[in-house]
Amino acid sequence: MGVLHGVQAFVPAMVEGERPGVVINTGSKQGITSPPGNPAYNLSKAGVRSYTESLGQALREATGTRVSAHLLIPGFTHTGMTGRAEKPDAAWTAEQVADFALERVGAGDFYILCPDNDVDRATDEKRMRWAMDDIIENRPALSRWHPDYKAAFDRFMAEG
Repeated sequence: MGVLHGVQAFVPAMVEGERPGVVINTGSKQGITSPPGNPAYNLSKAGVRSYTESLGQALREATGTRVSAHLLIPGFTHTGMTGRAEKPDAAWTAEQVADFALERVGAGDFYILCPDNDVDRATDEKRMRWAMDDIIENRPALSRWHPDYKAAFDRFMAEG
């Protein structure tokens, strides 16, 4: 409920005011690809995605470009929540993520798809495309992890 409460607390004054404003809600790649193992987290982050998309449209209608919403979709980020004192090599720091997010907001991106030291943007994009194609091609849900689709997924990821 943090995203909803934050928007309710700050956005009305931003809309009524005259100054530019930015809302950045933190989603997750898991809210798009829904990997097995943590359905409650996947659900909450899918909700953040949908809510922020709707918020972005509503702010555009209400303020033009003066107040905008953006969806941060971070990669592996080392924070206090990771349970490790030392940053894993694959992770970005929170500062790297924040710098990247601000750069992309400045460029006008709504979806801020953040890489990390393990997964590049191209790989993330392909995984997300595969997930959306489950619906379009009427494959089983989460076919990326379905044994009947493993070879097809591996071929898809290997394509240039």
